[in-house]
Amino acid sequence: MAISSVATVPELAGPRIVTELPGPRAKELIKISEKYEPRSMSDQVPMVWARGERVWLEDVDGNVFLDFTSGVLVVNAGHSHPRLVAAMRDQADRVVNTYDFVNEWRPRLAQRLVEITPPNLDKAIVLTTGAETTEAAIKLARKFTGRHEIIAFHGAFHGRTYGAMSIGGKRSAAGTKGFGPFLPGVVFAPFPYCYRCPFGQTPDNCRLHGTDYLDWLVETETEDDVAAVIVETYQGGAGSIMAPEGWFPKLEAWCRKRDILLIIDEVQASFGRTGKLFGFEHYGITPNLLCLGKGISSSVPVSAIVGESRIVDTLTPGSLGSTHGGNAMSSRVALENIDVIIEERMSENAARVGEVMLARLQQLQNRFECLGDVRGMGLVFGLEMVTSKATREPDPDVTRRIVEAAYRRGLLLIAPIGFYGNVIRVAPPLVIAEEEALAGVELLAEAIAEAAG
Repeated sequence: MAISSVATVPELAGPRIVTELPGPRAKELIKISEKYEPRSMSDQVPMVWARGERVWLEDVDGNVFLDFTSGVLVVNAGHSHPRLVAAMRDQADRVVNTYDFVNEWRPRLAQRLVEITPPNLDKAIVLTTGAETTEAAIKLARKFTGRHEIIAFHGAFHGRTYGAMSIGGKRSAAGTKGFGPFLPGVVFAPFPYCYRCPFGQTPDNCRLHGTDYLDWLVETETEDDVAAVIVETYQGGAGSIMAPEGWFPKLEAWCRKRDILLIIDEVQASFGRTGKLFGFEHYGITPNLLCLGKGISSSVPVSAIVGESRIVDTLTPGSLGSTHGGNAMSSRVALENIDVIIEERMSENAARVGEVMLARLQQLQNRFECLGDVRGMGLVFGLEMVTSKATREPDPDVTRRIVEAAYRRGLLLIAPIGFYGNVIRVAPPLVIAEEEALAGVELLAEAIAEAAG
């Protein structure tokens, strides 16, 4: 069944603001949170979630918002998809946690992941979080190759555990500052952030962002003992940065020439988000290890590595596992979610609606001086806010004001991202209809106009 082109949930269809924001119940819960929880979470607008259906969210006070976050790129199939809810309910009556004993659903999920990925990826390890997958990928690369160095990229985000932070490329960011020293043996190269190229180059004449630079990096900053390169299909936390055409195939060829493993982190990019089931499909490349999470279930915590058996089979019993990894509930829901995304053609909907959204967002770029760059693929976009297009000076203040102004209009955006906190991430669920998407962009345009003054 294809995606419906119209909203089918009149009960929550909105946006609809019925109280001051935040409302009284939200204020009460936020006060409890501030008293008993650390301030380590992201600085989101004060919206307290109560219920979600498709692309709509209701807070505890009955206000309804259009969701442009997907719960940080998780709910690809939309909030509370009935097939996923049914799978959860049925499995909850049977068994949930089985530790690493085999249950009915974990091996079926592993089989499905192998079936939908390239032929060289013939084994899957089911885990719980995205950070677990990148940590495990490091372990696998070092174990298999016998080498210890990892090449990562400036701006990368691979999770918040220590190994994952160590391969993250934002050392001064709030998420890593003060926690060093990090894992040794990690070296960084520039990711092709063409809007802010540190070398002042353009994609048509830039050798420094290509494999020439990687050769120099290996020669000058490594012991020539590189096990793997790890890279995101697009850089999410750095500001939804998309690599220029031709860069990924060159990177893959460079890895193959040097017998270095290519680890692709698609925790954010997979399961239809970019307009294809997997983001790397846009570039005609194939990883040796593929990290998956978030949209794999559109709901409950589950993640996976899909890899080559020659690499995965180096693991010995007890060397890699997870208390909740591959539990029956998560595995069953993820399996159902994959079928939902494929059968309802959500990747295709993301590509089609995303193309329309990108065109409208580019119109906003021409309209507003503070909107310096618009980039996107499928249903994930980055809007980079600046003081002026001429200087490209980051403007985190106006960025925050836009997110807050959108919230007051019933459009939910995630807290600003990027190197300078000046990028708005737009990522609605993949079930969004064209008219819903364009209505959200119009609300965003009103928010920009208000914030820019």
